[in-house]
Amino acid sequence: MGLWAEGGHYVIPVEKEGDDFANQLNIAYDDATMREMRVRRLQGGFSISAAPPAESVRTLSRFVMEEVDETTLKVRAAQHVVEDKFGRQRVFAANVEWVLKVTDEGLMIRDKVIRLLNSDGMLTSISYLF
Repeated sequence: MGLWAEGGHYVIPVEKEGDDFANQLNIAYDDATMREMRVRRLQGGFSISAAPPAESVRTLSRFVMEEVDETTLKVRAAQHVVEDKFGRQRVFAANVEWVLKVTDEGLMIRDKVIRLLNSDGMLTSISYLF
């Protein structure tokens, strides 16, 4: 939570294209308050949807610096998350974009957008993406 700049959003859009997230369907569209609530739920103890807990491995690759100026950097990468639960493995693949803000304390996340390859399909256990 301490890595986030004020005013930023964490977004998992349903649509493959576009960036008007406030006016389109999203799986997640979290401002600072929603991020805090989500983290509290994930750290808050037992949840029937997370029992038993799964193991996961996350890989990020193909980092590309898209835009740079004095105040912001825009970076994109590929992400794969493998979840192992109930004796089966599931793979989630996405293209991820970050807008990083330059501050006196260092780089802070202003926005993070996760574009799942199967965002319009059946999704389960996606809390691993957060």
